[in-house]
Amino acid sequence: MLKDFTLRDPAGAKYTAAVLIYIACAYTVGWIALFSPVLAINLLGVVLCTHSMIIAAYLLHDCGHSAVFLSAAGNARLGHVLNWITGSCYGRYEDIRHKHMRHHIDNCDPVSWDYRSFLKRHPLIEGTVKGAEWAYIPAVEILMHTMLVLAPWVIESKRQQRARTLAITCIRGGLLLAVLLVNAKAFALYVLCQLLLLTVLRFMDCYQHNYEVVFTLDDENAEFPHRGDAVFEQSNTYSNLLSHRYPWLNLLVLNFCYHNAHHQKPTLAWYRLPELDASMHAGQSPQALYFADQVRSFHKHRVARIHAEEYGADEVRSSLRAGNAVGVDALSFLTAF
Repeated sequence: MLKDFTLRDPAGAKYTAAVLIYIACAYTVGWIALFSPVLAINLLGVVLCTHSMIIAAYLLHDCGHSAVFLSAAGNARLGHVLNWITGSCYGRYEDIRHKHMRHHIDNCDPVSWDYRSFLKRHPLIEGTVKGAEWAYIPAVEILMHTMLVLAPWVIESKRQQRARTLAITCIRGGLLLAVLLVNAKAFALYVLCQLLLLTVLRFMDCYQHNYEVVFTLDDENAEFPHRGDAVFEQSNTYSNLLSHRYPWLNLLVLNFCYHNAHHQKPTLAWYRLPELDASMHAGQSPQALYFADQVRSFHKHRVARIHAEEYGADEVRSSLRAGNAVGVDALSFLTAF
């Protein structure tokens, strides 16, 4: 079993150890702080718990690419643990990995459940979602994560997972119910942590690609016009750095924002991405986006984005600068359907 945890990049052992220690400590201390009677400590707990889940999500993403360990088994074992930390454990790690590999290979965003059609069939829910999104509540992501629990009863390909999902729902639901009964404030603060997690992940996903959303995740015979097209992949992928001037700030999202570099070499560990990004072009990347532009469009189109499936015909960088880039919701690799 120890062989399963042979690092893909032994030279980066200190970085891997540091991020694992950070996730474990920040998540544990964060949870403890949520129970404190002191508001300032509560707020610290929210920051630590939320950020540890963000880093866990992006390290899970690296596990899916076998960027942490050489063996698939080692990456899967760590991925399962990280999936519980993020709260997305209702969906299987294996399904998360399968969906994300399709994204990389087919150069599209494949899904098996169309929430947009669901909302159009249920106008009351649609109105509630629109109101929540206007109020900056990530209602679409909440809907998608709710579907993680319901998927075995709604999506044909997930039917065999009913017993597993029931067991996990009972275990995790029981733990959260215990928190609610012991300390309702701690429970509410954890809900806030989850909402912040979903908001950060959706913000990072929103403008990283100009890919088509296709509803053929479960169709093994589906054909994709851009499958394996590296030129299309790079020209429709964007690096949305939190900061170009202060690269250390990009560690806040485990360098997930160096997205062109990631798509150039998906098995490369997070701490190697800035170096690869710098080597891919001279000076400023033609695919680089700016944080302020993203925030402006993300805010402006938060309701319109509910039914959007692609950017549109405009060039993404200029569209963002003009504040016209709508973006796309529900692209998280954590929702495995």
